[in-house]
Amino acid sequence: MPIARLNGVSLHYHVRGKGVPIIWIHPPLLTSENFNYQMAQLSDSFRLITFDIRGHGYSGTSDEPLTYRLIVEDMLALMDKLGVKQAYVGGYSTGGSIALQALLSAPERFLGGMLISAMSEASDMWLRGRIRGAAALTRLKSKSLISWAITWGNADSRLTYKNLRRAARKGNIANWRQYYQYSLTYNCTDRLKDIKAPVLLIYGQSDRSFHKYALILHEGLPNSQLYWIPKAKHQIPTKNALEMNWIIEQWVKNRCKMLPEEREEALAWSGHLYDADRDAPEEYMRH
Repeated sequence: MPIARLNGVSLHYHVRGKGVPIIWIHPPLLTSENFNYQMAQLSDSFRLITFDIRGHGYSGTSDEPLTYRLIVEDMLALMDKLGVKQAYVGGYSTGGSIALQALLSAPERFLGGMLISAMSEASDMWLRGRIRGAAALTRLKSKSLISWAITWGNADSRLTYKNLRRAARKGNIANWRQYYQYSLTYNCTDRLKDIKAPVLLIYGQSDRSFHKYALILHEGLPNSQLYWIPKAKHQIPTKNALEMNWIIEQWVKNRCKMLPEEREEALAWSGHLYDADRDAPEEYMRH
């Protein structure tokens, strides 16, 4: 179990594969276990890096309240330790907001971003209610209840559920609450125009409450590509890993010009994916 002492806290991390680095950021309560399918399926082509945010999983408890800037500082320190000068940064759900903050705070360190079911703000009542509800559960100090609810919802199998929950229950419930609460106040929508790096956006066609956030990002980011995965809901890294990983592999290889003869083919997976810039259904386009 690799542990690094960085910025006054012990961070648990994993590295697998060789090639272009991709570092992943998980949402509250969940851990780096959420990216097990990415580690397994993408590490043949890229160098995958995952870590447990302080106060989560096997990382140490944070005495300092969690903020996105603090988490980005930890990530940069981990990259320094691993000798990674530049990487793609990926984030799932609330972790995508931290990826955006990383692209804003240290643009020179990142080749681009990969945002999965992500948002630059939490502005609708439904999402804010869910986040407030999760934060309220942390005040009950019942790790068992809240870890069951979140990990079960993200699991595609009993084995995944066991892995997610076992790691989640190691975390610090006060740090979970800080992460949830910070996500309610964070809003970088007005700064999206300042992110010049390429950003890949992946959303579920059936995750309708997040369509708004997909379009906010796609319209606000100067250089983004948006994909919808048909029939997919919110929990794409675990429940739609094959589609997600295929998109990422083709997108990064296109960016690196590793497969020039397949460049056009990689833009869309006919019959399986919708590229919002080319062939998305009309209902997912803003006019």
